[in-house]
This record gives sequence, structure tokens and C-alpha cells, in this order.
Amino acid sequence: MTTIKKHDFVEIEYTGRIKEDNTIFDTSEEKVAKEERVYDKSADYSPVIISVGENYMLKSLEDQMIGKEIGKEYSFEIDFENAFGKKDAKLIQLIPTSKFKQEKIEPFPGLQLNIDGVFGIIKTVSGGRCMVDFNHPLAGKDLIYNVKINKIVEDNKEKIKSLLKMHLKIKDAEIELKEESSATELNKSSSQLSAEIKSKHNVPKESIAEFKKIVAKTIPNIKNIDFTVKL
Repeated sequence: MTTIKKHDFVEIEYTGRIKEDNTIFDTSEEKVAKEERVYDKSADYSPVIISVGENYMLKSLEDQMIGKEIGKEYSFEIDFENAFGKKDAKLIQLIPTSKFKQEKIEPFPGLQLNIDGVFGIIKTVSGGRCMVDFNHPLAGKDLIYNVKINKIVEDNKEKIKSLLKMHLKIKDAEIELKEESSATELNKSSSQLSAEIKSKHNVPKESIAEFKKIVAKTIPNIKNIDFTVKL
């Protein structure tokens, strides 16, 4: 019986629902999205690979996955305090309607906005003012995740690709691994590797430094990483 440990890379399929009314807010499965009429043609519907414990998804969800068996499906409940927290009344604000019209925005209830980098939803429009809720859309909601755990990922290239996608939003990188262990090394599983990552994206030095820390933590036998821009 194979079970999940912290820092294992696992391939999963999942669907997240709001417990109160069973509404889907996220899914990796195209069939489910179409059946539930939440399909988005621009979305990437496919199994995802996560490093358990790195909080790619909700921490409380990943914590519950530890110790679970590969090849099985699970339903995990997460209360709002361990999900996106409770609603904060201070994040519900009245904004003059004229401010939106100056930006050529016609406000209406349900309109989603990005104001100075902060996400908000207009709740009401009346008396020359709009009530805008800047809480996370799932704040105050208890959630249910249905998760199918497909497999543990052992291939280092797959691991690096998943981290690139998670942390740098890079999906098209070419990865070459080279062994750095000595000729007398007998245990190949502990061999040290270097990775050359080729991408058309020019990644900032600060982001590369942070990415290297993440790789060192989650794939300890990768000892060196070089980024090059693919022309």
C-alpha cells in the first residue's frame, strides 16, 4: 500500500464545491465542468501535479492528503476558517458611482473589478454609490473537495515542470538533466543532478533565486539549476 508523504509529488484530479449549495468553484475535469455548466474554453482541464505541503492548493487540503492511498478517491471537508477565512466588514466599502463612470465602467450588481490590484465584486448600486465587497469570493464559505489521487510522480523532469507551472506560470520549458555524481557512485537514487531549463520567458533574477530555493527543498538531489532563454 503506497501512501502520500509530505513533499511527495502527486498527480491528482479534483473538484471544489461550496458546501452550502454544492456550487462548483473550481475543477480540473472537463467533463464535470461541462455537466455542471461551468465550462470555460480558456481553462486548462487536465490532471495537476502538486508537491504536497507546498500549499499550491489550500494548506488544510494538502494536510488532509498526507497518509492517503494512491489510486483512490476522497472527499475532504474544509471549514471557512481553514479555507479563505471569514468575511471582514471593513472590506465592504461604499464607492461613488461617478468614480466608475470616470473610468468608463457602467457599474451593476455582480460586476467583478480589479481596483489597484485588489479584486472586488459590486453588490449594490443605489443613490449614486456602489457597495463593493473586497473579500475573497469564498470568504465565509465551508468547502468540499473531491480528489482522485492518480499516482506519485517520480520523474524529476515532471517534478520540475510542475514547479515551473505552479510558481512561474511557465508551461513550455525544455528541461535537460545531467548527472553530477562520481564514477564510483553506486546508489543512483542519491545521485546529484543539474538541470538546464530553456524557456522563451525572461525570468527575473529574484524569481529564479526563489525558484531555486523551492527546488532545493522539494527535489533535494537537484543541486544546480541554470535558466537560459530559448530564442
